[in-house]
Amino acid sequence: MGIYDRYILPHLVNSSCSAKPIRYQREKIVPGASGRVLEVGMGSGLNLPYYDAGKVEFVWGLEPSEGMRRKARAAVAAAPFEVKWLDLPGEEIPLDDNSVDTIVLTYTLCTIPDTLQALEQMKRVLKPGGEMLFSEHGAAPDENVRKWQDRIDPLWKLFSGGCHVNRPIPQLIEQGGFKVSNLETMYLPSTPKWVGFNYWGSAT
Repeated sequence: MGIYDRYILPHLVNSSCSAKPIRYQREKIVPGASGRVLEVGMGSGLNLPYYDAGKVEFVWGLEPSEGMRRKARAAVAAAPFEVKWLDLPGEEIPLDDNSVDTIVLTYTLCTIPDTLQALEQMKRVLKPGGEMLFSEHGAAPDENVRKWQDRIDPLWKLFSGGCHVNRPIPQLIEQGGFKVSNLETMYLPSTPKWVGFNYWGSAT
């Protein structure tokens, strides 16, 4: 891991992912988590203030980036529940089968290299009757915007930690073995359209 990935990228990701429109999206889904929670791609802990501490037993935070875990220290220390770090990639979840009540995904599927393998691992650890809560940016419904996404994506991912702007999020979730039970979409305000089309909801 180079200097850019270790020190500069975590700051850039934290700054962009804490913008007001994205904070509003986090607030829509994170409070719905309950029980034993697995947050895939915890990053700098931006979701931690939005959990309902009365509903959460503890949170496993899966985050392979040392720089992001370092940036999350203050948020983890302030959390009114236990946070247990898992420092493996999303494709490798070191938890038992059927051990998680809720999975939380926020702006994570865009960066995982093998998305389907990661989703299969999430399906493995999620209890029957458990729920995945997600808020992700991805492929826009408008053809002109998608064309720009496809043009920009190869360069964008080189400087953004592997983030892809054009992934079809609901289709990926269902290809990974989940059923999307609730879905809403919109372009986030004050955000460029090519990176601002948002999907959020739940899957079982």
